[in-house]
Amino acid sequence: MTDTGRRRDGATDAKGARPVADTDTRTGSDEPRRGLLRRLYHGETDYVFVGRARRWFALSASVIVIGLVALGVRGGLNLGIDFTGGNQWEVPAGEGSVAEVQSEIEGLGYDEVEVQELGDDIRVQTPALDGTDAERRKANDDVVDALVAVTGAERNDVVVNEVGPSWGREISEKALRALVFFLVAIAIYITVRFEFRMALATLGALVHDLLVVIGVYAVLQLPVTPATVIAILTILGFSIYDGIVVFDRVDENTRQLTGSSRTTYSQMVDRSLNEVLMRSLNTQITAVIPIISVLVVGSLALGATTLQEFGLALFIGQLSGAYSSIFIASPLLAILKEREPRYRALRQRIAGRAASGRGDQAARPASAEEHADVDDAGEGAEPVIVADKDEATAAAGPRRRPAATKARAPAAPPRTHPPRPRKKGKRR
Repeated sequence: MTDTGRRRDGATDAKGARPVADTDTRTGSDEPRRGLLRRLYHGETDYVFVGRARRWFALSASVIVIGLVALGVRGGLNLGIDFTGGNQWEVPAGEGSVAEVQSEIEGLGYDEVEVQELGDDIRVQTPALDGTDAERRKANDDVVDALVAVTGAERNDVVVNEVGPSWGREISEKALRALVFFLVAIAIYITVRFEFRMALATLGALVHDLLVVIGVYAVLQLPVTPATVIAILTILGFSIYDGIVVFDRVDENTRQLTGSSRTTYSQMVDRSLNEVLMRSLNTQITAVIPIISVLVVGSLALGATTLQEFGLALFIGQLSGAYSSIFIASPLLAILKEREPRYRALRQRIAGRAASGRGDQAARPASAEEHADVDDAGEGAEPVIVADKDEATAAAGPRRRPAATKARAPAAPPRTHPPRPRKKGKRR
């Protein structure tokens, strides 16, 4: 068999050496290491999440700070009339533009006018109209006539919505009350199902998601409507679901940690995250696809503004919730649990074992003084090097030096000529 043949069947190479397989360092198997997708599918990835917690926290803090600065600079969120009260008109854009509509409405004497283009429609919002019922009807008719004149639409195409200030305040109070009730109910459920520290980590992730969504809405000045509130409550529920999937695996793996374990709580959380990472990705992908469909088909193709407001809040919250369940809630849980005496002692014990192992395996070249302690036992003998005389004497007792080998005289070389015969002498 030729060398090429031996290499082809995997037995030996050209030099007669067996090829070495790419060993999987995580499983210790001699089989070739799988690709990324297969390792994700089988839960065999070993990505570090908790060890990089400061990086994730810094990224989230940067996004939240930017949103809070925008919130302060722009004077708050762009609340819709359902929260602030006021009047709203929606009309097909037709031949009109936002600038033309803005100029026409301001010409009627309105100072605070907000005009937005939503798909093929134009939305006009003003504060609540003052005066008697007849005066408010007269003002509303003037705005409708101005919109018809600019856009060329019919009067029946103009949709009018009027919300009083008291109604807006009531809606805001109910939305805030629903949010508080939601957070309290979730905290109680996770505490009963798992433990209190997992509830704290979940609440931290939910607060993170709220601040991120609020920050994005403040930076982009997106309108906040009741549909936005419903979407936020929906994404908070999704974030909790994804977090509970991770916490369930963490709770299962926690039972395997004992005092003699060689894995810290943080390392166990990392292992749990890698085991359910593919499931989390599948859940997020299947949830994002319908949301994108709502944004593209519902708002852009069909022009449904309510679907746009609902879908946009869902999309932003979906990304934030998927991020927080992996990069915020789980590292935060590991930090809280590592403060417990049991897991703090486990970490210290593992660190002590690692330090002693490094000390036992440490080696350094022998100095000239150390070489003086090496006995010359003859050619081919194994030299004994003492790294530290005092430590070696204290640990192993008095050290016996090996007896010196006696020098042997070199053997006489073999004769190359036969010995000369001795002459016979005379006997006396």
